[in-house]
Amino acid sequence: MFETKVSVDCVKIRDWESFHDEFAATFGFPDFYGRNMNAWIDCMTSLDQPEDGMTSIHATQGQTLTLQLENVAPFRENHPELYAAIIESAAFVNWRRLEVGEPAVLSISFRN
Repeated sequence: MFETKVSVDCVKIRDWESFHDEFAATFGFPDFYGRNMNAWIDCMTSLDQPEDGMTSIHATQGQTLTLQLENVAPFRENHPELYAAIIESAAFVNWRRLEVGEPAVLSISFRN
């Protein structure tokens, strides 16, 4: 099985603006990305649907994409609201998909 893994260096995330900058650049969100968590969820929900045009990185249909958060310990300590937003929103992405009979698409891995 092919697994897609994408790393995000949490050192680069200092506030909401840099959060959205980093994820938009890393995942290739579209120009109309709304730079809020609802828009983040919309983009990440379509990770295995390239035809949606919501990301430039894609998971293989039926597989999960692993979001590897690098340098997560200081990020969690210094920016608990941003850290919680990632965890809660990733869970919501999967819940949203499961509710309509689609498989989960996003997993998270932590590296300090």
